[in-house]
Amino acid sequence: MKRAVPRKAWPHRIHVATRTFQALRMAVNGELEALDALLAAIPGLLKVGGRAAVIAFHSLEDRKVKEAFRALAGGCTCPPGLPVCVCSGVGDFALVTKKAVAASEAEVEANPRSRSAHLRVVEKVR
Repeated sequence: MKRAVPRKAWPHRIHVATRTFQALRMAVNGELEALDALLAAIPGLLKVGGRAAVIAFHSLEDRKVKEAFRALAGGCTCPPGLPVCVCSGVGDFALVTKKAVAASEAEVEANPRSRSAHLRVVEKVR
């Protein structure tokens, strides 16, 4: 891989093969499909006041979690054809973390694997 990818294109502080092997692992293990199944199951798993916390280590995973949590906490769920909102625009979930929480510099120094971790939390409120 070092010979196939020019040095200028290498990611900063990450070996050139890291993302390739990460993508292979994710595909072989079906990680994105498992994440989709988990995110779909969250509403049925939590009681009111319960929280779901997900740590994503890859931007694809983080995007899926972000979109799923925003959909759960979203406002109006009325069909698009209705002229007036009848659901009062209140979701069953609330975002506990508006943005993903990343590891601090001290944490990354102590635990280098935490550098790509992003934590998102949602709470069932109804």
